[in-house]
Amino acid sequence: MKLRQGQVWKCGAEYVRIVQLERLEVGYKSATNEKFSGNTKHQTTSKKDFCRLLKGATLIFPKPAQPSEISETVLTP
Repeated sequence: MKLRQGQVWKCGAEYVRIVQLERLEVGYKSATNEKFSGNTKHQTTSKKDFCRLLKGATLIFPKPAQPSEISETVLTP
């Protein structure tokens, strides 16, 4: 699993967004709606515990790129 800042995960009835990603620590917000409006909680935990939290979760945004969507860019001198 590749964690990146800004990812949104759906864990049961709750949504989780990564707001700060460090080597051993993750800062995230959790909310009951996908837009994170209203009642949100900002929490910090270890990366190991955060991965346990995401076990069985679904990645909502940003979706991983498909190999056909990745285009090569050619640089001309």
